[in-house]
Amino acid sequence: MKIPLNINWQQILLHLFNFSLLTMGLYLLLYKPVMDFIKKRTEYYRQLDNNAQEKQNHAKDLETSYQERLKNIETEIDEKRLCLTQETDQAITAMLHSANNQAEKILSDAQEAAHQERAKILEDVRQEIASMAITATEKLLSTSVSGTLDQFLDTVKKE
Repeated sequence: MKIPLNINWQQILLHLFNFSLLTMGLYLLLYKPVMDFIKKRTEYYRQLDNNAQEKQNHAKDLETSYQERLKNIETEIDEKRLCLTQETDQAITAMLHSANNQAEKILSDAQEAAHQERAKILEDVRQEIASMAITATEKLLSTSVSGTLDQFLDTVKKE
């Protein structure tokens, strides 16, 4: 059997066999290791992405918890500020009340001291007036007694 165009089936089959061996060798030597490397690399980057996503979610959770804490702290600060303001107002009111009481006590003590001083001054003035009156009476009496005595002596001398 003669094949037209000088085709040698044996050569074709050998070339086909060589091609299949070459394909199998290249597959085992190049394609499979490259695909394994690509799969590992893809898995590595997928894992990095998952870790980054988890960290981002964790960061968002932390942010929301910190926001809630800040709100709670702000309300707590407002409550403490209000409480301190009330305590300060009460302390101021108590101090004013105490100061008013002290002022009233000082005024009443001053008035009492002024009344006592006035009474003392009046008593001193009365005593001074009495002593002046006594002195004046003594002077009057001494001048009148001596004047009367002089008159008596004058009269006796004339008689």
